[in-house]
Amino acid sequence: MTAQPRPASRQRWLIPVLVVVISLTVGIGLLARELYRRPEAQPHEPVVTDSPSSVAPEAQPGSPIVEVTPDVFAHPQYQSVRQVLQGYFDAINFRDYPKWTSVVSRERAKTKTSSEWKNDYQSTRDGSILVYRIEPGSPGTLRVLVAFTSTQDVDDAPVYLPEACIRWRLVLPLRLESGSWRVDTTDGGTSPEHERC
Repeated sequence: MTAQPRPASRQRWLIPVLVVVISLTVGIGLLARELYRRPEAQPHEPVVTDSPSSVAPEAQPGSPIVEVTPDVFAHPQYQSVRQVLQGYFDAINFRDYPKWTSVVSRERAKTKTSSEWKNDYQSTRDGSILVYRIEPGSPGTLRVLVAFTSTQDVDDAPVYLPEACIRWRLVLPLRLESGSWRVDTTDGGTSPEHERC
């Protein structure tokens, strides 16, 4: 009596095993995608995908709302950095020196008296503000790459670029003071990129 091969029974249990393995693989893949996916911006979040859209000359300097790239939105310090920068630019746009001193470091606040500060920003309006990157600095500090547009009377523009509209790109240092981030003094070694609009 010879043994009969049993290929049919082997196929019967192989198909359900393959179905289970494939189902588990797909399920684990979907779960991993959900766990590692970056948070999506809500409709009210000021997130842009790239550089800000160009603004018509008569609409310069553009929106005063601080916007961020998706990379910045995913950064753990996103909310606090955006909040301090919004306060910083709002203070300039509304000529609010007490507000400005509340969002800058003690060291930076000492660099300008109220009258000096108001004179420096008397005709300045900042807009089209976009935060490109947040990087760690020395302990308790951050470096924030930000671009924005400023409009001002030509007489109030920097002497090296006497223009009514200037596009800026610079690194703003932030320092942790009393539990909150503040815009700190810039070191003399970094010069901002700038060009006329």
